[in-house]
Amino acid sequence: MLLADYLHLATSSIRFSPMRSFLTALGIAVGIAAVVLLTALGGGVQHYVLQQFTQFGAHIIAINPGKSSTFGVSGAMVSNVRPLSIEDAESLRRIQGVQTSVPMVQGNSPVEVGQLTRWTTVLGVNHETLQTWQLHLASGQFLPDDTTTQARNMAVIGAKVRSELFPDRSPLGQHLRIGQERFRVIGVMETKGQILGFDMDDAVYIPVARALALFNREGLMEIDVLYQAGANEAAIIEQIKALLIQRHGTEDVTITSQSDMLKTLGSILDILKAVVAGIGSISLLVGGVGILTIMSIAVNERTGEIGLLRALGASRQQVTYLFLLEAAALAGLGGVAGMLAGIGIAWLLHAVIPAMPVQIDWLYVLLAEAVAVITGLLAGFAPAQRASALPPVEALRSE
Repeated sequence: MLLADYLHLATSSIRFSPMRSFLTALGIAVGIAAVVLLTALGGGVQHYVLQQFTQFGAHIIAINPGKSSTFGVSGAMVSNVRPLSIEDAESLRRIQGVQTSVPMVQGNSPVEVGQLTRWTTVLGVNHETLQTWQLHLASGQFLPDDTTTQARNMAVIGAKVRSELFPDRSPLGQHLRIGQERFRVIGVMETKGQILGFDMDDAVYIPVARALALFNREGLMEIDVLYQAGANEAAIIEQIKALLIQRHGTEDVTITSQSDMLKTLGSILDILKAVVAGIGSISLLVGGVGILTIMSIAVNERTGEIGLLRALGASRQQVTYLFLLEAAALAGLGGVAGMLAGIGIAWLLHAVIPAMPVQIDWLYVLLAEAVAVITGLLAGFAPAQRASALPPVEALRSE
């Protein structure tokens, strides 16, 4: 028996029982559609979150004050907290491979312009912030490279602050009040939007030395170091650690690299997407049970046909192949229909709700289709074996 004969007999059986074939394939189609849709939504969320994390670039190392350590006793925690200084940030520029070093202080404060007042985020940073955080100016200039003792009261405002406090005039050269101090606006940032819930447009940037005085802080909240692409990140981290130990006398900081955060986040999201795919795969199991049931019924209904095939010289192996091919064809057709339905629903949701991220993971799509065919083969194996084991004479007699 040629392959064309197998295909003709299998497809003929499917065509002669359209309703039964449709219902059988429907179970597989629902499972595949669920897998494709859920993984598309999960992939979209993963892409969105990773994109948000990389808004500031992928070559940043964050240094925060304080380091917790244990001494082998349950509950025995010692926290060493020593303020990070602007001088610490400036010393990090001496490390080979480091391009910029941004000391940072953050707080909330009312910002006043005439009769207008807006509570907003105030960021104390330095002149290297644009390069480090991949930000851009819309107009004016960014903070100058002033020394700590000579930091001037200058401010750069976000796009939303500009529209709220200077709705009908240019803010450049104008003054605003933050707390009890007056600052002169020298620049306006380009629209950046929200990054992980933080509105970059609703912020005011001032010199870090002025922010320390404004918020009455002894030290920095964070230092962000930008290193050259291709540099050895681990070696730079070790040099940062050694330099700060030398300055502070002990290891009292927490160092976090952006790549480590991205790897951890990516692995968590990959696990989440795999779990989502596993939940959708339950529908494939249900579809497989449906194929098993339908194929078992088909063996009983087609006993005479099986006997005729055996009487005409078909071997047990050929009858097994025939039923397996029919089961695989049903599962494959259901899988294709499910793929198209899942992709269509995913893009339809994205079209109706543009804010909902959708990303089709074709690996999961192809894997789901392969699993559907394998499910069909496994579900059809027992009925195929039973069909091939029927004695030809007894099968013909049942007719």
